[in-house]
Parts: sequence; C-alpha cells; structure tokens
Amino acid sequence: MSGAVTHIEIGSLTGAKTSGFFERLFGWSFTSWGEGSGVFTSPTCKVGLHAKDPTPQMVVYLAVQDIEQAAKRVVELGGQAGDISPDEPGFGRFCTCKDPEGVVFGLHQGGTAARSGA
Repeated sequence: MSGAVTHIEIGSLTGAKTSGFFERLFGWSFTSWGEGSGVFTSPTCKVGLHAKDPTPQMVVYLAVQDIEQAAKRVVELGGQAGDISPDEPGFGRFCTCKDPEGVVFGLHQGGTAARSGA
C-alpha cells in the first residue's frame, strides 16, 4: 500500500462558487461536466468537483495496489469502507472510507492503463 495522493474530490453546495474560487486561488483550469460538476487541472493530481453535496468537503484518495484487500484492512482496523466502484476507464476503482473516529478518506486503485503507464 503506497498511500500516495492520487485524487482529491471536492463536494460543494452549488459547484459554481467553488470552481471559480479554486481557479482564482491556484490558477487551476476547470472543465465543466454540467450541473456544477467537473474536473480541475492541477499540477499533481486530478481534482474532481461535484455539486449538491449536503456536507461540503474535500476527500483525499490514496493509492493502493489491491483495493479489495485495502478496504478489508480498513474494516479490520476498526474503520468503515464503502462500496468499491466499478473500473472507470482512465481512472480505475475507488471507495470512500472512514477511520475509527470518522475521518473521511478514499482508496484508489488505478486502472489497467494507469498501472501500465499507457
């Protein structure tokens, strides 16, 4: 398990103010997918944005080699692991977790193309 940051997901109430804020703050460009959602281009990792989040927050996704094993280990250590997503082309698989005190974080296993460097 490497734990390197691979993705950050920002949940926002509307998305519009948040996208403008981070564009102006860091100079990130934003590609909208409509309805307040999209992706920022940042220098180190993908940063997604989705609107209509009842709890505005940032969730950091950390790299793992085997997402099923990592999610199982989260539970063994007293945390919670959500459902593991299907493989998303160009991104891989992910699940959102909580540590024993409720700290939210995510696990991310890159897809076949991402792992092979293709």
